[in-house]
Amino acid sequence: MKKLITITSFLTIGFVNYLQAQFTQIELFSGFDKTDFTSYSSYTINQKKTLSINTLAFFQKFNHKENQGFDEVGVQPTLFWNINKSIALGPSLYYNSIAGYSRRMSAKFTLQNSRVLFVFIPSVAHSEKMDAGYAEIFAQFQINAPLNDKVSLWINGQFLTVWDKFEKHSRSFEQLRAGVSFNSHQLGVGVDFDQYGPNPIEKKSFGLYYRKTL
Repeated sequence: MKKLITITSFLTIGFVNYLQAQFTQIELFSGFDKTDFTSYSSYTINQKKTLSINTLAFFQKFNHKENQGFDEVGVQPTLFWNINKSIALGPSLYYNSIAGYSRRMSAKFTLQNSRVLFVFIPSVAHSEKMDAGYAEIFAQFQINAPLNDKVSLWINGQFLTVWDKFEKHSRSFEQLRAGVSFNSHQLGVGVDFDQYGPNPIEKKSFGLYYRKTL
C-alpha cells in the first residue's frame, strides 16, 4: 500500500488571529469497526472575500487489531481563489501519517441553496514519498428537509477516489449519513465503505454519527 488518503472529515486549525471563521463543521462517527473524528473550516482572508483558507483534518482509528494498519491522521490547508460563488481554484499542502507530504492543485465547484449542497473537487498532486503524481476526485452532497423551525431531516454523502500515477487505484471511499438536526446539532446513523490498494481491500463500517455546525 503506497498511500491512504481519507477525506471525511475535519479538526479546525487557526492560522492568524484576524481571520474570521465563516463556516466550521465537526463530525464524530463511531461503530463496532472504527471511529472517525473529522473537522472542516472555511475562512475568508480579504475584505472582498475572493481569497479563503479551507482546512481539513481527520483522525481514523480501527477497533480490531488486524485493521489497525489502516489507522491514520491527516491535515490539509488549501488557499482558494474564489472566482465566483460556484468556482474556486487553489493550491494546498497535504500531510498524511501514512502517505507523508504531497503538494496539490485543486478546483472546487459548488452548487448550493437553502436545502441542497453539492461540491465537486478534482485535484492533481505530487507525492514526496512516491516521487510521482496522482489524481484525486472528491464529491459531497447534503440534502435537508425542514420539519419545522428547529428540526430538519438530513441526508449526507461523501465520495473519494485516488489514482497513483494517474493509472493505478490507490484509495476510495463512500460515506453515507442520515439523521435529524435540532438547533445545528445533527445525530443519526451512517455507513462507510472503504477500498484500499490496486486490488482493492474492502472494509465496511456501520455506526452512529454526531455533526455540529458552528
